Amino acid sequence: MKEELSIDIIGLAGACSYALDCIEAELVNIKNKHGKRVAYISICMAEYWKIQGDELQDLAMCALLHDNALTQYISEELKKDSVIHCKKDLSEKKTNLHCIYGEKNITKIPFKTDVSNVILYHHEHADGTGPFQKKWNEIPLFARIIHLADTIDIIGNNTGSGNNSWNFICQYLLKNRDGLFDSECVNAFFHAFTHSESFICLSDNSFEMKLWEIIPRQKRVFDWKTCKNVADFFAKIVDYKSSFTSRHSIGVAEKAAFFAQYIGYDSINVQKIYLAGALHDIGKMAVGNEILEKPDKLTDDEFSKMKNHAGYTYLILSEVNDFEEIRDWAAFHHEKLNGKGYPFGKTAAELNEPERIMACIDIYQALTEDRPYKKGLSHEKTCEMLDDMAQKGFVDSDISKKIRECFGGIY
Repeated sequence: MKEELSIDIIGLAGACSYALDCIEAELVNIKNKHGKRVAYISICMAEYWKIQGDELQDLAMCALLHDNALTQYISEELKKDSVIHCKKDLSEKKTNLHCIYGEKNITKIPFKTDVSNVILYHHEHADGTGPFQKKWNEIPLFARIIHLADTIDIIGNNTGSGNNSWNFICQYLLKNRDGLFDSECVNAFFHAFTHSESFICLSDNSFEMKLWEIIPRQKRVFDWKTCKNVADFFAKIVDYKSSFTSRHSIGVAEKAAFFAQYIGYDSINVQKIYLAGALHDIGKMAVGNEILEKPDKLTDDEFSKMKNHAGYTYLILSEVNDFEEIRDWAAFHHEKLNGKGYPFGKTAAELNEPERIMACIDIYQALTEDRPYKKGLSHEKTCEMLDDMAQKGFVDSDISKKIRECFGGIY
């Protein structure tokens, strides 16, 4: 595919950071917008070194995604532990594991500058007592900046706002200068934030507007390979949320793109539908695993909470500039032609073909994939169920028929 897709990649990273914040809020009680606050503190500190242009953009991207492997870490390393143990491990042990995973994941993101080891070492201490025992002069500057910004935001979250919080932060930084943090980064923080009033914007959310003023939301053009890598990066974060759907987003993305090609979509729209498939369940990051992983029938209240995920997908992806089309394709995958779907109760007249495709492909993928509590259905059985849904006015009958043809010789 030679055609290229233009994406607000920094906005997409910001949207993803919101989804990651939902996990941190669930596990360690860090309030939302943690990733964006870390990014804001980081880019304010960067002025001390006169960091500008592409470097500043990449610092912001790393800060927004510094905890990108959180769901993977929880899934692979802590799945047998209780939430209490998760909290303890996240704060005291094994932080190197989510750094290792995160560093590997981030290679899929097209940075403009070298950000090697930034995610890997963002929990290192200046005196060499961190997870990898690297001293400050062995740690990339961006990692040192993000480490301080991350720590300060967590402290601010725990101590509240106002002069008392500011005084505590100042004392903490001075006490841990040349221990947890190198002197340069401490100086950079006090250069950026000279008094409590300059720091107060982090608690009243006005910082977000300032963040995007400093970091312009410039769209970047990506070829198909890069677009796929970006989509897979975000899909992996979503799919690790629950072992019950460990490859669902990737599966939807792959099948939606394959089907779109089958019915004659051009390469740009194939890329768009792949990206929509990868992101369609990003809203599930805001839904607790006790609901996502319940093998029994959900109660009415639980099902109501589960249905919220499509609305969260819409909300999260609304943060990305010029992303409305992909957002709608992603978020409307539970809408029904008879108007009884969710999150908005769209009718047939309001649902275009890509949105109808996403609804059918999501069902097809969910029914055919294996889950811990069930074996996936055959292609034939799944198509019979899709046809039945079409007869009831839930999904598009033409698309259902074409899915039978498209995947008949494969699955």
